[in-house]
Amino acid sequence: MTDVTDDSSGNDREDRLNPIVFYGSTASIVVFAVWTILFTESSSSVIFAVLAWISNSFGWFYFVSVVAYLAFVIVIGFSRFGKLKLGPAHSKPDFNVVTWAAMLFSAGIGIDLLFFCIAEPVTQFLAPPTGDAETVEAARRAMEITFLHWGLSGWGVYTLVGMSLAFFSYRHGLPLTIRSTLYPIFGKRINGSIGHAVDAAAVLGTVFGIATSLGIGIIQLNFGLNYMFGIAETTITQAILAIFIVIFSAVSAFTGVDKGIRRLSEFNMALALLLLLFILFTGKTVFLLNALVMNVGDYLSSLLTMSFDTYAFDPPTDWLNAWTVFFWAWWIAWGPFVGLFLARISRGRTIRQFVAGTLILPLAFMMAWMSIMGNSAIDLVMNDSGVAGFGQQAMEHPGSSIYLFLESFPWVGFTTSVVTILAIVFFVTSGDSGSLVLSNLTSILRDPNQDAPGWMRILWAGIIGVLTVALLMAGGLSALQSAVVIMGLPFAFVLFFMMFGLFKALQLEGLKEDSHRGSMAGHLSGRTNPGKTAALNWQQRIRRSVSFPTQSQAHRFLDDIAVPAMEAIRQVLEQQELTAKIELGERGNEHISLRVSLGHEQDFIYEIWPAKCKMPAFSIRATRVDADYYRLEVHLSEGGQGYDLYGYSREQVIADVLDQYERHLYYLHTQRQLPGGDTIMPSGNDHN
Repeated sequence: MTDVTDDSSGNDREDRLNPIVFYGSTASIVVFAVWTILFTESSSSVIFAVLAWISNSFGWFYFVSVVAYLAFVIVIGFSRFGKLKLGPAHSKPDFNVVTWAAMLFSAGIGIDLLFFCIAEPVTQFLAPPTGDAETVEAARRAMEITFLHWGLSGWGVYTLVGMSLAFFSYRHGLPLTIRSTLYPIFGKRINGSIGHAVDAAAVLGTVFGIATSLGIGIIQLNFGLNYMFGIAETTITQAILAIFIVIFSAVSAFTGVDKGIRRLSEFNMALALLLLLFILFTGKTVFLLNALVMNVGDYLSSLLTMSFDTYAFDPPTDWLNAWTVFFWAWWIAWGPFVGLFLARISRGRTIRQFVAGTLILPLAFMMAWMSIMGNSAIDLVMNDSGVAGFGQQAMEHPGSSIYLFLESFPWVGFTTSVVTILAIVFFVTSGDSGSLVLSNLTSILRDPNQDAPGWMRILWAGIIGVLTVALLMAGGLSALQSAVVIMGLPFAFVLFFMMFGLFKALQLEGLKEDSHRGSMAGHLSGRTNPGKTAALNWQQRIRRSVSFPTQSQAHRFLDDIAVPAMEAIRQVLEQQELTAKIELGERGNEHISLRVSLGHEQDFIYEIWPAKCKMPAFSIRATRVDADYYRLEVHLSEGGQGYDLYGYSREQVIADVLDQYERHLYYLHTQRQLPGGDTIMPSGNDHN
């Protein structure tokens, strides 16, 4: 191809550390860890005092926030914006639905389901926040509360963060960091102190959330090792376990998403499903299926009431701090981590697919898991057919609950080994996903599709391990829960800014679609042939319909037709004192791009990309081994437009570019008429 302007060297920015976010957040974590390790008693008292103040002052805020996040993502998913891609308009998902579901589930919940699937239903049954304990009504209420804490509400947080990050990063080329979601509000100021503060808050919330999850899992794993091998339940043992988990997590994270994290997630999802089926078919199968249907109905019918139930007249403060407030804060603290990871694996899905998938897929598995496990445990307590004192032990020592529970089923040695393997792999998937996300949050990455270097993931895995040990030393489970409630509060406010920023950006996307209808006729003028007869026009269309160009023919079209057409437009625009630039992609990434700079408004970008396609069966060339052809597809700032330019004349290409240019100008005009219409969204950097 003839060189016009080569952009291969136009961007010399390298991936690098974000020093303010990285050193600021790590320094805070190290200071906290040292403080809790050296001054255990005083740090514990301060943590619990702050927890009490937040719970009394902001407990209601957590309730309202979680409902607002969920309502927002559902409305957006079912609105006109649901068809928009989380990425360029032509992009396709990187993972199939099964793999995608396994990865989002393992990262989003993981080890915590093993810890709470027995402990929470039994505790809510034996010590409910209101009403009588150990009754049939208490059993139904226990499962309602369990479903509330693990159901749609929490996944609404993840969906909001993941949808926002994927939209701004993969559709508009912004970095895959939390600050990017605030671009419609603060513009380029997100690159300053505002953005640093937001990303630092996300990092701290993520680290404490992951440390809590790993700490809870270590408590459970330590009991399992004591149960099977007699290994003592001590802080030293838990610290050693944390070291081993960090090592495995670092190795997995180093291999990246496509290898380590993906394979471990698929393995663990299959193993968890097998364990669930084992409990279902070796237990009271009919009873458990009936209970599952009943639990689903109870949860869906009472979801709205439970979501706003703050127990205002007689608040069970200790219960709220230990359960609902803790869970809402925990979901929020995990929001940046899981949301960024979901964004990382969801490029190419529509907003509607993303919302439906992240809400329905985990919910379905959670309902089955919690109902079958929880009702089996409650049945053991009610009928006194389990191990002696099972219910009380499960409530007082939740880490032991699933191991004690499995004693009432056959093959106890095998099933407890499976649970231990599940715990370890869930550990690793949470740790490696967390270190990957934290590395990306504290880096400045040129391409949102790429991840931070391996050494950073290893470093963050180590930091998570140190903080986990520190919190275990400061007071075990209570300190872990308290730290999450405290660190989740700042990010709860950030999420509201994120909602507003995403809504504002989606409004602009809607304007683009409206401008297409308002500024153009029903068909592109570039698809007609002004100055020719109608007969020649339909003859040309027939020739195009049976034309399947080779790669060399496609490049020749770009050289002979497309580049001269763009050059003619560029010359006329520059006569009108507008800056226009033609760029050619580097070898192996050949494309042509026309960019018109519009000052402080969003630039106009028109690109032509060769797309390799399989030859239709009716073509003569389809019998060849290399039976491929090339389409020359138009891409705008929002991605591919789905039509092919091959066979157009120079004048038709010019007309098509001008059609899209006029559409863009109309979009800018309608945008300026809106309140706050000065928001200018950046264009995607690479829509290949």
